[in-house]
Amino acid sequence: MANTATRLINLIMLLQREPNTPASRLASSLGVSVRTIQRYITMLEDMGVPVYAERGTQGGYSLVRGYRMPPLMLSAEEAVAVYLGTSMVERLWGKLFRPAAESAMTKIESVLPDDQLRDINWARASLLTRGLPRMNPGVDEEWFQALCSATQRCQQLEIVYRSRGSAHPLRRCIDPYALIYSWGQQYCIAFCHRRGEIRSFRVDRIEGLRATGMSFSRPENFNPDDYFSLATSDAPPVDVTLQFPAEHALMARDHPCCWDSLSQNDDGSVTVRFTSSDLEMAACRVMSFLPQARLLSPPPLIELVRKKAAAIACEYTTVIAKEPDYASAHH
Repeated sequence: MANTATRLINLIMLLQREPNTPASRLASSLGVSVRTIQRYITMLEDMGVPVYAERGTQGGYSLVRGYRMPPLMLSAEEAVAVYLGTSMVERLWGKLFRPAAESAMTKIESVLPDDQLRDINWARASLLTRGLPRMNPGVDEEWFQALCSATQRCQQLEIVYRSRGSAHPLRRCIDPYALIYSWGQQYCIAFCHRRGEIRSFRVDRIEGLRATGMSFSRPENFNPDDYFSLATSDAPPVDVTLQFPAEHALMARDHPCCWDSLSQNDDGSVTVRFTSSDLEMAACRVMSFLPQARLLSPPPLIELVRKKAAAIACEYTTVIAKEPDYASAHH
């Protein structure tokens, strides 16, 4: 019965979003048969939900114009999920959506029954998120809001952008398609007219922007994940392979978020792989696992890590040599 109730709610929401929807499409969306959809329509009518059917080859089911489902019909789990989501908005996206998140949570709490409020209060005290990087404080909030608005309204922008390692920013004309949060950074996936291709731009490196007055159309079936490979510089991404010997294999398993893949070898060792945006970022991650792991590839990264390790050893050898012998001086 619970599944039927959930499907009825989803059916109402589908009809609100897409009037005149054929039964076959409704059935596909809900994962049921057309016959079941027809039975659900009858159930809705018996419940007083005003559904009507348009006849003909282009016909389908619709709700009477103006009908809206009651604003909140949440299960206990759904109420907790909404709370957890709104509580993370400010941390990930800064004050841009903070007022909206707080307002939404206030409205939810004002109309939920007592048992669901108890579930939310339990979640507030017992389901905590820590260690998640906050939004980069270097992001200009006004520019970020303008960028978000341009992305939503499909407005072309001219930006002043500083690439990684470049001291001289360049003007670029972009069509912003999507915004992505990743490891404390916000990125804009956009078509770059200067490069003639879709690129990733780190938002905190945007030093100025203005609307050009031109609009654009986002490509059909565009998927931001297909283009976001952390390639925020002109250099190609770096594919890294590390091997942990059997005695240190647990270290690799204890850090699954660091790897794109992890495989167990016959000798008990573990091989991990990940992709980084450039050699410097890859070196930072790799060196946090050395010497327990062995870096296998790529060769340019191996050489960079070798140089960094030698520089570190030299620096600390010099420091130790210069420090006075406090024990001898005391005696």
